[in-house]
Amino acid sequence: MTIIEQVFAEHAAVAARAAQELPPVLGRIATATHACLHAGGKVLACGNGGSAAHAQHLVAELVGRFREERRALAGIALTADTATLTALGNDYGYERIFARQVEALAQPGDLLFAISTSGNSANVVLAARRARELKCSVVALTGAQGGQLAAHADLLLAAPSSVVARIQEMHTLCIHVIFEALDPLIRQSDMS
Repeated sequence: MTIIEQVFAEHAAVAARAAQELPPVLGRIATATHACLHAGGKVLACGNGGSAAHAQHLVAELVGRFREERRALAGIALTADTATLTALGNDYGYERIFARQVEALAQPGDLLFAISTSGNSANVVLAARRARELKCSVVALTGAQGGQLAAHADLLLAAPSSVVARIQEMHTLCIHVIFEALDPLIRQSDMS
């Protein structure tokens, strides 16, 4: 088996395991996201590197649309404003770049998606802690171990792998699954 074939085989094995383990928590995440938005709250999202891209991807699906046209939904990626990120990093240290934004933007009832493949990214863990102090719910997307972030999450989506690339692949898939489940809930509540 070539390395390319090994990557596909490993991905398929992790995806199969995720398909067995993750549907219940994915349903709860979709329901919690709907409840937050239906009550007039907003979704915040943060992460580093590839997880920053996932945070922005998730928010783009909220503010734009997923498959079918629907109203715009409130979401803010805490990873996207370079002036704010660099100012906060300079003034408060990199560990506080997300927590400080949570302090400024979050209201009770909002929902933070805290994304970290290891579950140990200090700035993501601090953001989750601050969000809960402010009476926000926290959804953590991590790898199999959950890391420190697991203790600060209301809902934990732990991709069943310890390989960063496979975890990131599952996070992308899970974001899509969340929206597959969320959009019908949004359309249904908009009609009632």
